[in-house]
Amino acid sequence: MKIRVGFGYDVHRLVAGRELWLGGIRIAHEKGLLGHSDADVLIHALCDALLGAANMRDIGYHFPDTEGEYKGIDSKILLKETVALIAGKGYRVGNVDVTVAAERPKLKAHIPAMQQVLAEVMGIDPDDVSVKATTTERLGFTGREEGIAAYATVLIHQYQG
Repeated sequence: MKIRVGFGYDVHRLVAGRELWLGGIRIAHEKGLLGHSDADVLIHALCDALLGAANMRDIGYHFPDTEGEYKGIDSKILLKETVALIAGKGYRVGNVDVTVAAERPKLKAHIPAMQQVLAEVMGIDPDDVSVKATTTERLGFTGREEGIAAYATVLIHQYQG
């Protein structure tokens, strides 16, 4: 069995007039994330980590923001397609660990729903999906509530006959 690890990072600006999507769920908040898709920063970091682990470049390469077909797309679709892409090289998701950096909204109550949704999309057990939230103690762009950042680490495995 071949095991590989990947890391992903993404950031999006918070703006008025957009829905806030994180970890595949909509969260009530006065601002949402700006992006070509639904701007789910958590899923985007996760896709980059999965693609990186499989040595398949990044989310922008596979789903460019210059393509109209991805305008406003649900990032869960991108995640599902990413899992299919790595499966094409014989890889399966082992486990994922994601950290979201945001001052607000508070995410603790939403984490179980995120874990469930992400597990369903990736076809893995919810126990193999770790989602954590932190603040940056009011420092930097996340601390000033200008944006949200996400970091993801993944383990994928490939069975060789």
